[in-house]
Amino acid sequence: MNTKFNIGLKLKIVTLHDLKHILEGRRSQCRMDGTPLEVVFTNGCFDLVHRGHVDYLSKARDLGDMLIVGLNSDASVRRLKGNSRPISNEESRAMVMAAFAFVDYVVMFEEDTPLNLIKEIKPDILVKGGDYTHDNVVGADFVESYGGRLELIPLVPGESTTNLVKRMANGD
Repeated sequence: MNTKFNIGLKLKIVTLHDLKHILEGRRSQCRMDGTPLEVVFTNGCFDLVHRGHVDYLSKARDLGDMLIVGLNSDASVRRLKGNSRPISNEESRAMVMAAFAFVDYVVMFEEDTPLNLIKEIKPDILVKGGDYTHDNVVGADFVESYGGRLELIPLVPGESTTNLVKRMANGD
């Protein structure tokens, strides 16, 4: 079995401490045109990955130079979604996220919201799905306070983990 690929994936799953060091180095770099690199951040449970997630994450990455995904821990998902979730454990969910070429780093968080993570990372661009509005995106005001911006990406109609779980329960 080739373990090089597996090791590469695990290198993309980082602690906040390690991510902060990575970002220090990356933020000192510039694009070919001399403009600073832009760090994009999004977060979620990403329990059962579906087409909507792929579309959303790839579009988020297109907005900047590096995409960081904040992943809710298992305990956080249970608090937010109920005791029947997550379906996939945090290690599995992190590996799936890390497998996407357009995801640069995955960082786990225990809280119900990513606010502390956003404050530590200070992304240039905060991304959420089109089912959110500026007023209900955690961290939007903070990101905008230092010149960053919020981007809302339209969802793929009918694609959600909740819909997928319902279809599976109904045998569809």
